[in-house]
Amino acid sequence: MPFSLLRGFRDYPPPEAGARSEIRRRMRAAARRAGYSELEGPCVESFELYQTKSGEGIAAETWLFRDKGERPVALVPETTPSLARIFVDRAKAEPLPVKWFTVSKIWRYEEPQAGRTREFLQFNLDLLGVPGVEAEADLLATAALLLDDVGAIGLYAFRINDRAIAEGIGRLFGAQDTGRFFRAVDRFHKIPPAEFEGEVVQAGVSPDAAAELARLFASAGAGVPPASVEKFLQELENRGLTEAAQAGIVRLRYLFRLLEKAGLGDRVVYDPTVVRGLAYYTSTVFEAYARSGDGRALFGGGRYDHLIELFEGPPTPAAGLAIGDQTLELLLKGAGRWPDGEPPLDTYVVVNDALRIPDAIELVQELRRAGASADCDLLGRNMSRQFKEAARRRARRALILGLKEAGPGAVVERDLTSGVQREIPRDAVVRRA
Repeated sequence: MPFSLLRGFRDYPPPEAGARSEIRRRMRAAARRAGYSELEGPCVESFELYQTKSGEGIAAETWLFRDKGERPVALVPETTPSLARIFVDRAKAEPLPVKWFTVSKIWRYEEPQAGRTREFLQFNLDLLGVPGVEAEADLLATAALLLDDVGAIGLYAFRINDRAIAEGIGRLFGAQDTGRFFRAVDRFHKIPPAEFEGEVVQAGVSPDAAAELARLFASAGAGVPPASVEKFLQELENRGLTEAAQAGIVRLRYLFRLLEKAGLGDRVVYDPTVVRGLAYYTSTVFEAYARSGDGRALFGGGRYDHLIELFEGPPTPAAGLAIGDQTLELLLKGAGRWPDGEPPLDTYVVVNDALRIPDAIELVQELRRAGASADCDLLGRNMSRQFKEAARRRARRALILGLKEAGPGAVVERDLTSGVQREIPRDAVVRRA
C-alpha cells in the first residue's frame, strides 16, 4: 500500500521547491538591505514558552507532545516567543535597536483550507528598542521592499490602526468587555451587519449605538486613504475620545507622515476595524491585504511593548510582523508572478560521443569552480536529446565537444536563444563564463 501525505501538509518537488527558494532568497536580500540580521531558532521549544505568552488556550492549535524526559514540548507555532527568549539572554550585551529577521517552519494544528496548512514557512521582521512609530514605519517600508522584490508590486496595500483608538471607540459607544468588542470588530468585514451589531451588543453596546457604530465603520469602506485620514480622525476626536485614544491618534498621524516620506502614501490606509486577534499587541497594528479579489489579509503585525518583560527581560519597546508563505504564494500565482523555479543554467556541455563524457565532466567542473552554473549529460544520450535537456534547463549556451568541423584545441559555443554558433579556444572557455 503506497504511503500518502498527511492532511494539512504539502510536498514541493522541483521546480516548485526552487521557486520557493528563490522567493526566500529575494526576501532575505531585501531584509538585509534594510539593515536586518538573520536570527535562527530551534523547531522545538518548551511548551511553557507559549503558555507564558498566550495562556493555556494555545494547546488547541499546537503540535504538543512529551519528550523522553516527560517534559511538555511543542513544534514551534510562532517565532516571537523564541525571539523574546533569545533577546532576554542577550539583552545586556545587545546594542539597541535590534533588527532581526527569521525564516522558520511553523506548525499549527488547524483546519486546513486555501492559504492555510498545518506546516508552513513564515518570514518575520522584528525591531526592538525603538519606542516611537519610527519602528512601524521601518517595518512597513521593509515589508514593502521585500514584497516588491518578490514580484508583488501593485498587488497589495497596508491597513493600519491603533488599538488605543479602537478601545476608545468601544468606550465611546458603551462597550464594557474590550476583548469581546475587539473580537467583533476584527470580524466586521467578514460577517453581515446584523451579526456584527449582535456581537457588539454582547460586549455592552446598546442596540442603537451598535447600529451607529456599524455605520461609522462602513463609512471607512475598505480603508481611509491618507488624503482623508485627517478628516476622519478629527471627527473621531470631536466625539470625545479617551486620553489614551487621543494619544493613539497622535501616533497614527505621525506614522502616516513617516510613511508618506517613505514613499508609501499610495499603499496605506487607515482602517478602524483592524485590531488583530493577539492580546499582546499594545498600540499600532497593521495588515497587508490584496488590492484585488476579496481583499483578503496577507499578513499582519504590530507593536508589542510588554512581551520582553513577560519573559523576565528588561522593559523593551518592540514591534514586528509575520509573513506566511501560503497567502503570498496564492497572491503571486493569481497574478502570474510566481518564479519559474531554479535559476536558468548558464552552460550545458554537449558531446558528440559518449566517450567524451570524461572531457565534459572536466570542463563542467572548471566552469563551476569559476562561478558559473554548468552541467552535462551523464546518460550517454544522443546530441538531439542533450540539446532538449539544455533547453529544459533554460541554459544560456551550449558548449559542444568533439565536432569534426571544430579546429584543434577549440570547442563550439552555441547561443541557445539565437542559435548562433562560433568556435572558441578551449582554454578561453572559463574566462568567458
